[in-house]
Amino acid sequence: MRKLYSGIVLLCATWEVSAQNVLWQKDIQSSTQDFLSQVTTTIDGQYLVTGSSIQSDKLVGGKNQNFGYDYHLVSLNSEGQKVWEKYFSGPNHDFLSATVNTQEGGYLIAGTSFSGKGLDKKDDSKGGSDFWLIRLGNDGQEIWQKTIGTVSDEEAKAVVQGTDLGFFVAGNTQNSEKGYGAKDAVIVRLDKDGKELSQLILGGKGLDEVEKMIPTKDGGVLVGIYSRSSASGSKKTENYGEGDYWVIKLSKDNKVEWERNFGGKGDDHLRTLALTSNGYLIGGESRSERSGNKTVGIEEGTDI
Repeated sequence: MRKLYSGIVLLCATWEVSAQNVLWQKDIQSSTQDFLSQVTTTIDGQYLVTGSSIQSDKLVGGKNQNFGYDYHLVSLNSEGQKVWEKYFSGPNHDFLSATVNTQEGGYLIAGTSFSGKGLDKKDDSKGGSDFWLIRLGNDGQEIWQKTIGTVSDEEAKAVVQGTDLGFFVAGNTQNSEKGYGAKDAVIVRLDKDGKELSQLILGGKGLDEVEKMIPTKDGGVLVGIYSRSSASGSKKTENYGEGDYWVIKLSKDNKVEWERNFGGKGDDHLRTLALTSNGYLIGGESRSERSGNKTVGIEEGTDI
């Protein structure tokens, strides 16, 4: 997430030949520091801006004062005008990291919560940091919420909706009793009402971090992980270098169908995934020369 100090500035633009015409821009004002995590486009052409902020009105003794970061959502219409604005607060810091439009209308938001029960948070902390999920209607009103975690630290990174209208939430767990290394990937499958159906931990003996997750055409998901693990634990593929792209295809039942490693002898850090007409596009940063299964070199330093 990118740190901004006096609000969030959004630009909406279109390309004509080689010139960029700005249609509008918006400054979402704040007197505190803000973190922008995502801008989601809705089916009707509106925008949901999501991130984390410290509410300025709390700093003057508001009744819900917690002096911490809260989930912050701003809905804008196609002209950049504010439709509604919401905060969701726990007693401690809560960082919103991912949002998905639901097929029925509304949103599911997911983030990392350091809060116990209190204010808008209805569940106790599981220990350390947890996943905090909130299902919202089109107007930003809460439908349900769910806290998922263990005595270890969990952090949410991505959320998608499946073809059965349920959800996959992906993130990381650190030094988990059920894990394999210093940090592992954890993928949780929920039904449409937030009931947990299954949980899967993926990792080797080193460090493995979820960077991206996208839905696949068959109702499953593709998970992109930055891996510094050799073949160990649940990981069946060997690293080529210091850090590799580790890509895992999961079924709609949250089971591993296949996995692949991509990298050279240096450090290669996966950042994004995209669905194409006949496969997937994987992107990230590389410090590897031509080696391993990497067939192109680098010019200088770190390349894309």
